[in-house]
Amino acid sequence: MPRALVLGVGNILMQDEGVGVRVVEWLQSRYRAANVTLLDGGTMGLDLLHYLPETDHLLIIDAVNSGASPGDLTVLTGKDVPAFLGTKISPHQIGVTDLLATAQLMGYTPPEVVILGVQPRSMQVGLEMSPEVEAAVERLGQMALHQLEQWGYHPVPLPAPH
Repeated sequence: MPRALVLGVGNILMQDEGVGVRVVEWLQSRYRAANVTLLDGGTMGLDLLHYLPETDHLLIIDAVNSGASPGDLTVLTGKDVPAFLGTKISPHQIGVTDLLATAQLMGYTPPEVVILGVQPRSMQVGLEMSPEVEAAVERLGQMALHQLEQWGYHPVPLPAPH
């Protein structure tokens, strides 16, 4: 049975930089799917490598500096997913591109990788995201659910808390 990893990365102490983690939290509180792992990858960088060998579908959610307006969404698939150390799409020091490049060198790259991102407004120290990025959390969550459906996973809503 195929396995998917939804990986939210970023630093929640740096405003919009933590959006990937916030989207995974949103998903964890609302949905479950067989053979799908929802993981708060935070700023773990290369420590995330051990999750990749058994992963068939990798969905990464992150702040992506695409040069767009704050809150604008980006989807990277196939050859658009940067996998070389020189290309930085995220503000992390050891980031998504380093993880993917190392995975490629080690033969751990999942067959399908998609990155969902949002253009950050502020990367200053602080716990609150900008209004534009905060508004994008649910949209990114819905995009993640749609991607999982396209891959053949079927997220189901959790019962509403009483």
